[in-house]
Amino acid sequence: MKIVFFSAKPYDKQFFSKHNSSFHFELVFLETHLGPHIVHAVEPGTTAICVFVNDRLTKEVIDVLAQKGVRIIALRCAGFNNVDIEAAKQAGIQVCRVPAYSPEAVAEHAVAMLLTLNRKTHKAYNRVREQNFSLNGLLGFNLYGKTVGIIGLGKIGLAFARIMKGFGCQVIAHDPFADQPKMEDVRLVPLDQLLGESDIISLHCPLTPENHHFIDARTIGKMKKGITLINTSRGGLINTLDAIEALKSGHIGNLAIDVYEQEEKLFFKDLSAEIIPDDMIQRLMSFPNVLVTGHQAFFTAEALDQIASTTLHSVFELANGRIPGTVMVG
Repeated sequence: MKIVFFSAKPYDKQFFSKHNSSFHFELVFLETHLGPHIVHAVEPGTTAICVFVNDRLTKEVIDVLAQKGVRIIALRCAGFNNVDIEAAKQAGIQVCRVPAYSPEAVAEHAVAMLLTLNRKTHKAYNRVREQNFSLNGLLGFNLYGKTVGIIGLGKIGLAFARIMKGFGCQVIAHDPFADQPKMEDVRLVPLDQLLGESDIISLHCPLTPENHHFIDARTIGKMKKGITLINTSRGGLINTLDAIEALKSGHIGNLAIDVYEQEEKLFFKDLSAEIIPDDMIQRLMSFPNVLVTGHQAFFTAEALDQIASTTLHSVFELANGRIPGTVMVG
């Protein structure tokens, strides 16, 4: 059985090859992302393809895959906004994902970004290396006693809540799919209340057509002036142009993003010797109170182990006529 990987990096080959010792699939790793430009290169006889967050599985791409005999699309991630699920159903292709892989990895990265922006440790590190021990411009604030709003109270949101409670924060959350708090001392509140009460807001929800750009000028206007906003979920949750205007006015006091709505053109690539034509990301990175990382939150050894193990097990089960719990289209 052949599985073709797109957007493959050296660490994908390392972890999937290790876990493949239990399955003995034929693994083919391609660096290019999947899209209309490359889909015709998939060879007939390929049983499954394995894709990541920036691969684009439109109806056009899925129809070609079906013609090639591909039976399984395996996402080695939790999000699925990049896949035309209805087209996959119509084509008779099964789709699986990794709904939970070390939620602590993403939550801990969100906290790391928060602390870096607040206490300005990235700037202090560079200063001290230049023998500058001045504290001017490095003033932060205590997390203790602050109100932290979490949008999306799934496994990652809950892991983030536990950490914030450890700092002595008041934690509130909004999740339209949660009927009651899943954790003591975390209050579920309406979205507008969360926006108005929070000192820090962290996004931990999937991207859907309904919540695309829901952080925009209108919702930012309901937040406290000087709000600290963190996004480790999906870039499309934030209207970047509106966020830039709020940064310029000071309404957003700190912005930490591990995801970006145009990231497929940038992230997971070394562009250090190139001119980046994306004016929005260049403007964002020019602010001293903005921290950008390149979709790094998931990147721990524990998470990659779980991603590889879960993905290969799901493909094995589907190939043998069984439906694992990771399946979205069976």
